[in-house]
Amino acid sequence: MSKPAENKLWGGRFTGAIDPLMQLYNDSLPYDKVMYQADIEGTKAYTSATAKVGILTADEVKEIHRGLDIIADEWKNGTFEIQKNDEDIHTANERRLGEIIGKDIAGKVHTGRSRNDQVATDMRLYVRDQLHEIRSQLLALLNVLVSRAKNEIDVLMPGYTHLQRAQPIRWSHLLLSYATYLADDLQRLDELLARVNRSPLGAGALAGNAFGVDREQIAKDLGFQSVLPNSLMAVGDRDFVVEILFWDSLVMNHISRLSEDFIIYSSAEFGFLKLSDAYSTGSSLMPQKKNSDSLELLRGKSGRTFGQLAGFMMTLKAVPSTYDKDLQEDKEPMFDSLVTTSHSIQIATGVISTLEINQKKMQQALTMDMLATDLADYLVRKGVPFRETHHISGEAVRLAEELNLEGIHQLTMDQFLGIDSRFSPDVMDVFDFEESIERRCSTGGTSRSAVLAQIDAFEKLFAKY
Repeated sequence: MSKPAENKLWGGRFTGAIDPLMQLYNDSLPYDKVMYQADIEGTKAYTSATAKVGILTADEVKEIHRGLDIIADEWKNGTFEIQKNDEDIHTANERRLGEIIGKDIAGKVHTGRSRNDQVATDMRLYVRDQLHEIRSQLLALLNVLVSRAKNEIDVLMPGYTHLQRAQPIRWSHLLLSYATYLADDLQRLDELLARVNRSPLGAGALAGNAFGVDREQIAKDLGFQSVLPNSLMAVGDRDFVVEILFWDSLVMNHISRLSEDFIIYSSAEFGFLKLSDAYSTGSSLMPQKKNSDSLELLRGKSGRTFGQLAGFMMTLKAVPSTYDKDLQEDKEPMFDSLVTTSHSIQIATGVISTLEINQKKMQQALTMDMLATDLADYLVRKGVPFRETHHISGEAVRLAEELNLEGIHQLTMDQFLGIDSRFSPDVMDVFDFEESIERRCSTGGTSRSAVLAQIDAFEKLFAKY
């Protein structure tokens, strides 16, 4: 038989036993204990604030902080002993504080504070640190992409649309396309951090603090940029969790798309890339195989983050105002998503920094039919409308196919003139991959100058961090 709700922060109202399954269903300590340091920091700041309004004496605050430091060391060293009724990190820390400094002083810690504003504060403090760490990891990934782009700027390859060879590009241009996606993610993360970094502490259960604590000073002590201005919203808001889950999902989507490209390019049919052994595995049956499991896992784990976002949105959509227990479902998806995203960014960094490229195979994959647009552009420069030149270029491609030629570059001058009389001998200058690439010199293009301009912009971005 379970004992009554002793040692619970809410236990005075209840005398009956708690169903063991209900206790297991209700407890969040197995996963929210990772916030132990945030919970201790929040309690220190709050008790300092209550001392200023006469709830605690200076000596009591000193003793509380001493006890909290001991608790922090116990969590850090793995010696904290969890008790049966420690339903969450807040209950566990307050119970242990009473054992260390006595319940008379420890019992004053929660004056005017609710677990509603306490947990919201802990989460914001915890994820703020996590997001700063992830930002550093994202910057490292960006640096790898830009560094390779700079060092391998002379490597040419096919660019694809619909997975069909389209136009020649620089390998660097492809790398920088993903760097551009991730740079946008970096900007979104900074904007997200600003909304995360607001303090709910002092909002109480929902209606505010009855003892006149200085919420602005508490926020400043905890490194928050501001306070949430409405106490009802402060305890019930989980938009920041949704934003984190969305941000994780978008980053993982970008990493997944990069992974898909690299999986294809590392196949024997392409042979453009070769992953290092550190990020590959073999087959249990076929000894010749080298599988790109790192990239496949990156692609697969994107679905995990998408699922966490969708699941929590379903939880949140019908929760009434302020705090409801449904909101306890915020932590597991958020913690899991943050870990998945952090690990994925680091794995992607490792894969990209160690892979080898096969410049010869990339070059060999360039085919003259990819210059059909250049052929059309050639006539445009002679004053022919593009819609007409597009048709003329298509005629050249069709004729080369009918004659079983390797490409349109093998058509004779007479054959070109048979298609259109406006062709002249300089048409043969069109069939040069490097020249084709260099003609794409507008901002964001694939020419050397345009790629170097992109790299320069990234290097200026990095200097800001």
